[in-house]
Amino acid sequence: MPAAKNELTKEQILQYLREHKKELYEKYGVRKIGLFGSYARGNKSENSDIDLLLELEKPLGFAFVDLCDYLEKILNHNVDVLTPPMLQHNPELWEDVQEDIVNV
Repeated sequence: MPAAKNELTKEQILQYLREHKKELYEKYGVRKIGLFGSYARGNKSENSDIDLLLELEKPLGFAFVDLCDYLEKILNHNVDVLTPPMLQHNPELWEDVQEDIVNV
């Protein structure tokens, strides 16, 4: 079971995601997972969520909500999930994500 909300470390997050990577692919078509934001930079606060960039085989529609719920369950923490198509019209945010990204 994941550590309490404010006790999660970057390494724990990466480990939990590695442990579930195969299931994430089989169930949701997640090809790549990247951690970015405050957890990736090592400057998280009590209110930080876990920022993830996911590359998917295909758009999920409403199943995207299920994917986000699943990630929150395995990490026992709030997550903010983005995909590359979500960032295609925001080059500044894309650059910020690329600076922080830690691939799983």
